[in-house]
Amino acid sequence: MQLWVGLGNPGAKYTTNRHNIGWMAVERIAQDHGFSPWRAKFQGTICDGTLGGEKIILLRPETFMNLSGQSVGEAMRFYKLDSTDVTVWHDEIDLAPAKVRVKAGGGHAGHNGLRSIHQHVGPHYDRVRMGVGHPGHKDRVPGYVLSDFSKSEADWLDDVLRGVSDGAVHLAQGDSGKFLNAVALRVAPPRSSSSAPKASAAPQPDSDRTPNPATEPAPDPKPDTRTALQRLADRFR
Repeated sequence: MQLWVGLGNPGAKYTTNRHNIGWMAVERIAQDHGFSPWRAKFQGTICDGTLGGEKIILLRPETFMNLSGQSVGEAMRFYKLDSTDVTVWHDEIDLAPAKVRVKAGGGHAGHNGLRSIHQHVGPHYDRVRMGVGHPGHKDRVPGYVLSDFSKSEADWLDDVLRGVSDGAVHLAQGDSGKFLNAVALRVAPPRSSSSAPKASAAPQPDSDRTPNPATEPAPDPKPDTRTALQRLADRFR
């Protein structure tokens, strides 16, 4: 059994904040993979399902970001899990937008949600670091992460959420390389060209490579007149 924790803040006004991208990720996984309905528990909401033969509990702490560890610790104790069974999905200002990395253990780098989890369960848990970019100065960070994604960011954000959902089975099975490749295929899909060499058909997972957020996703089969940001907001209502 694994516990996947999506970090964010509860309440409608935070729904599309950059700080809530971890929450968005677990929401998308639950939606796409037929998880159970969300229910209140552990000072948050949880749902469960199976990915690649692995039982996965998804948790959205509702304690607000800086007390997330209370919810995580309570869930861990109930399911008798070790911290190494936990994966935390969170926003990362030190990664470019649309860039995703997987990390095992380490420091909290000043992230209030991770800081709280460190205090309650220790540092030995896995993380999915989801890049949102940096505002340019540390004094602007709080306002930046607590502001909504802009309209210009909506397309790459949707691609990232699709990608992490595509790769969720691989992550559950412990294959972070295939997980990252699934994200890359959504964010920077291969371009078909008669002159392109065959070797360039598919991007490989590379922790130092920043996917190109400008690449457009394949068009949906059904027309949708909503803007990308409206589609994202509607998904979390």
